[in-house]
Amino acid sequence: MIGDAYTFIGLESYTKLVVAFHVGKRDRINTEDFVSKIRQATAPGWFDVSTDAFQPYESAIDAGLYDRANHSQVVKLFSNRLDRVNESYSPARFVCVQKDAVSGNPDLDRATTSHVERKNGSLRHWCKRLCRLTYAFSRKWENLRAALALHFAYYNFCRVHGSLRVTPAMAANLSDHIWTIEELVLRGSDA
Repeated sequence: MIGDAYTFIGLESYTKLVVAFHVGKRDRINTEDFVSKIRQATAPGWFDVSTDAFQPYESAIDAGLYDRANHSQVVKLFSNRLDRVNESYSPARFVCVQKDAVSGNPDLDRATTSHVERKNGSLRHWCKRLCRLTYAFSRKWENLRAALALHFAYYNFCRVHGSLRVTPAMAANLSDHIWTIEELVLRGSDA
């Protein structure tokens, strides 16, 4: 694999179900491909989408989800790192969150990217291919996509979510039980 890869994740905030993911460069084309996957994974009807301030989201969501998504942008602001002395490697201090309506009529009180940020952290923890300075990187895009597909399938169908006490697939009424890994593999090979 040449260069960096970005994992786009579409997460439903109530059930914690990963409805779609996409691996590629963090650019306009891959953002549009990701939004297309979100469209295929969702039923007609209005829902809210919250993103960070990555500019390609605006045009991709406007073009791909124009008839079903209210889009809000959530930006977390941090203090300037230059005003701190004698701190070698520590994160900047959080200042505030700025929320803006981009299109439609999103509920800004409920707009958040916290759930998907938490999922990103868990993904890095569970999938060592995504850790920095590791030997477990993927040499091919196909291998990375396959590893992530397996991870998200396990997350959706086999792993009980701590706060839900069921799997995300059960919370979304896609399954009536916790899948075993054997069931996941067998159903995956049928696809």
